[in-house]
Amino acid sequence: MAKTKKDDNGERKNTSLRLRSRTLKALKIRAIEEDTSVQGIIERLVEDYLAKPGK
Repeated sequence: MAKTKKDDNGERKNTSLRLRSRTLKALKIRAIEEDTSVQGIIERLVEDYLAKPGK
């Protein structure tokens, strides 16, 4: 069963993601520089992608 966490935007579910080590390291550094989290960056990118019209 997936772990869930509630927040102001509703229920969240966990997933896993495999990235190259250098990609993950760069992503973590960027998150620190932007005072955010890897989760926040990925969620924002996915939401932006889904907001675009599909084929």
